[in-house]
Amino acid sequence: MSKDLKIPFDAPLHSLDSEKQTYGCRQNNPEICGNHSLHGACAFVSIDGVCQKPSRAWKKQYALLKTRLD
Repeated sequence: MSKDLKIPFDAPLHSLDSEKQTYGCRQNNPEICGNHSLHGACAFVSIDGVCQKPSRAWKKQYALLKTRLD
């Protein structure tokens, strides 16, 4: 697992972040994530380092972090 892809949940947004995906993994404990190492879902095994299945809390966190940019 690449430590470069472990991103704190409250870190500033990355250009690849959206409501439905995150650049890197923003899980508090990636090892217990149900999508860990799942191709097509997990940042740690994707070429672009994007997580396609962030936590349910991510949508709300994304909105909060986006308001900090405005």
